[in-house]
Parts: sequence; structure tokens; C-alpha cells
Amino acid sequence: MKQVTIKDIARAAGVSYSTVSRSLSGSSEISESTRTRILQICKQMNYTANAVARSMVMKNTKLLGMIVTDISNPFMSELAYYIDSQARNRGYNILLCNSLRSLEQERVLFELMISRKVDGVILFPAESESFHALETLLPRIPTIFVGENLRDVPESYVTVDNYRGAYMGVEYLYRLGHRRILYFGKRKGSTTHQLRGEGYHAACRDLGLTPRYMNNTFASTSIKHGYQLAQQLFSQPLDVTAVFATTDTNALGLMQAAEEKGIRIPEDLSLLGFDNIRYSGLPRIGLTTIEQPKKLLASMAVDSLLEKIENELTGYTHRVLTPSLVERTTCLKLEK
Repeated sequence: MKQVTIKDIARAAGVSYSTVSRSLSGSSEISESTRTRILQICKQMNYTANAVARSMVMKNTKLLGMIVTDISNPFMSELAYYIDSQARNRGYNILLCNSLRSLEQERVLFELMISRKVDGVILFPAESESFHALETLLPRIPTIFVGENLRDVPESYVTVDNYRGAYMGVEYLYRLGHRRILYFGKRKGSTTHQLRGEGYHAACRDLGLTPRYMNNTFASTSIKHGYQLAQQLFSQPLDVTAVFATTDTNALGLMQAAEEKGIRIPEDLSLLGFDNIRYSGLPRIGLTTIEQPKKLLASMAVDSLLEKIENELTGYTHRVLTPSLVERTTCLKLEK
């Protein structure tokens, strides 16, 4: 079927091309009765605005690019949902892509966003080297990094204080009487995991505890990999009273493996997660966790990007949010 154009609408309405264009753009030069009649004709003829043509005239697309590492990750999908909702409330749509933690794929997608003329990009970095891999492209389009504290990098980002969150988690377990706390699932190549690991180590040092690690040997973090890692942990006698999982997905994988081994949580082993994904609050799970404020992260990411776009800002901002503890049922206070 032939696509209906503005000229077709003008012909059907018996008005000029410019009258239709002004009616669709909400111009005050057109009377309300004329605008209503033209919009009704557009509806009857199934007219769809040509976004490309509009962007050439308006100098923007009202479209934001969002590149995530893996939308199947529950934390990332929840945060992407809130970002999309916040963007729509501000009159923007989202073009969503997955980098699958590949720097090469990330660069290809970033170049795609530039070619599609999106107004700005919200980027969940594939690796700690993402900024340097994209450094030559970043001046071409407003960009906000989300979820990774890039420290001294001269680019805007919004994240949570991962160091503080991990420190907070160790303090909480210590107050419950735990002295043998395993840090479970730290993964190489991730600034987030590095900062959480540093927070755990610092808390152990300050509280006089011996750091205990079980690192993630897989390329990514997921419930499946948490389960496989926990199977290795439970293949030998436990010498810890609590496990602090680097993510809720690692914690959920551990819970599955513990149930299969007959290890009761929290009676035999206390468990603390990080992120507070939606699954963590389900009745049969009840995971105690360190929460990342996802709605606030999303709101600040969108607001920061639109400030850059709409005010044509060339500087950068570093915004780090404070995490909080969500107590549920997976951590037990030890008797003295």
C-alpha cells in the first residue's frame, strides 16, 4: 500500500501543504477548528508522520539510544524499563541494543546510534575500558554512562556507590555476629565488581576479619553461573557462616544449589545479595540485599542526558547515589 503523505492530507482537506504541517506541529498560527479537522482526516487516512523528515526540519529526532550489556540480566532489564518510562514522560522514545559485553559490538552499536541521528545515548559500558574504546566517538553525540563508576574519566555518568554498599553489607553481617564471611562471585573486567570487592576488603580490614573470596570464573554474572559456582563451594565442607554475594543473581543461584544440597538458609548459612532485583522480594526467596535505587538511577540518567541535549552542555557530571540495606529473611543473628 502507498504511504500517505502530508500532500495527500492537504489534498483531502482542501488546504495547503504548509497548513497541514503547521497543524501537525501545533503551531499557534492555525485555528483549533482547522487543526481538529486535519487531525481527523489524518486518522481516517491512517497517516503516520515521517520521523526522518521531521528530524531534518526540527534538528532532533526525540529518540534516545540505549546500549545495555545484556537485557536478560534482571537488574539491567528493570533499570532499562525505568529509563524507557522516564524518557517517554519527557517526550522521547528509546532505541535499545545489546552489546553482549563486547567492546567491538559496543563500538558498532554506538556508531549505529550516531548514524540513526539519535539525540543522545545512555550507555551501560561493556567493560571498564569502554570509555577509552569509544573516546574518539563520544564528542559526536551527548552520552551518559550508567552503572559503572568511571572515577576520573571526563565523561558524564550516573551510578551507585558500590564501594559503600559492599562495606555496608559486611558491617551488617558483623553486627549479626558473623566473623567468617565469604565474598562470592567477584568477576574480573568489571569496575562495579572491583569497587564492591574493595569495599568488602576495606570493611574486613577495619573490623579485623580475614577476607575470604570465591571469584566468578565465568565471562558474565547470572543465576546460572551463581548456581555453578555454588556447586563448587558446596562440594567441600563449609568453613563460613555467611556469604555476601556480589549480585542478587549470584545469590539466587547459590540458593538453588543450597536447596539441592540440603543446606538451609539462613539456619545453616546466612546469605546477603546486592542490587535488590524484583525476584529477591518474592515470598519464598526473601533475600536480604543491598539495594541500588533503580528508579532514581533511571531518572537521573535521563535528566542528565536531556540537560546535555537541550542545553547543549559540553561539560560532564559525576553522580553517585547511596545504596541502602533491605532486610528480609536470609540472614540470621548468631548467638554469642
